[in-house]
Amino acid sequence: MTQISIVIPLYNEEESLPELIEWISRVMNKHGFLYEIILVDDGSDDKSWTVIESLAPNHPIKGIKFNMNYGKSAALNVGFKHTVGEVVITMDADLQDSPDEIPELYEMVKSGTQLVSGWKKKRFDPISKTVPSKLFNGVTRILSGIKLHDFNCGLKAYDQRLVKTLDIYGEMHRYIPVIAKRNGFNKIGEKVVEHRARKYGKTKFGLERFIYGFLDLLSISFVSRYKKRPMHFFGSLGTVSFLLGFISVIWIVWEKVRATIFLKTSDYREVVDQPLFFIAITAIIIGVQLFLAGFVGEMMVMNSHKRNDYIYDETIGLDQ
Repeated sequence: MTQISIVIPLYNEEESLPELIEWISRVMNKHGFLYEIILVDDGSDDKSWTVIESLAPNHPIKGIKFNMNYGKSAALNVGFKHTVGEVVITMDADLQDSPDEIPELYEMVKSGTQLVSGWKKKRFDPISKTVPSKLFNGVTRILSGIKLHDFNCGLKAYDQRLVKTLDIYGEMHRYIPVIAKRNGFNKIGEKVVEHRARKYGKTKFGLERFIYGFLDLLSISFVSRYKKRPMHFFGSLGTVSFLLGFISVIWIVWEKVRATIFLKTSDYREVVDQPLFFIAITAIIIGVQLFLAGFVGEMMVMNSHKRNDYIYDETIGLDQ
């Protein structure tokens, strides 16, 4: 049985690939691992695919070439689907991640940790990259409750069962630990890993990745919590909005009745002359609309073929 699957997404890395593959092979052979390397070419416009074709005959390589640049999440998602190893390792192709870390990462997963995230404690990146990264990691720690220092490190190790539950897109590769936790895989740890200075080329990512990343974090937090129960979200907001509006209308009308009938005064403003009345009516309408959104969401869930796609940890007496 294959022990380790190494998934490597890449974009324009023709210079680093031969050195990286040879390095991985040395480490794997030294420790006697049965392994496979899955290279996902994310629409490179250099000679990366030609290099992969030349390396494949001499190494246990599976190659996948996208017809255009879809992004790292797409590359990882496709790579995960083709893994067969007991432990899955992901790493970048730019030689900034060290294959020498793989044996220890493997042992941590085999010892029971379901996901091990690398922590580049000492980095060789410019301040324009390190400062936003610290902010990004800090916010993600607070919102997710996962105590990792470096969510975005490309060097990670996974239990095979975990990767088969992942369905990532956009910029969601940064939040795989968050998705894993939402899927019930709570044994998440980290390991300080070596971060090497870039040897070839230049970084393919800009500051916009952090903006997209925060938007994806909000999406993950919402969808993972309410995807099977949209009425709980929309219905709760709708109830609050409707009740606030309804109570406000009742109070305004009662004040008018009290002033007119009981206090015998005509100085109290008409109901329709008060801005609060229209705000209350708007709140009622919004509440009804949120309820309708919840009902529509529930009907979509009920008719979805994935409404009961629950994750089994173990079974007995069932065909797998």
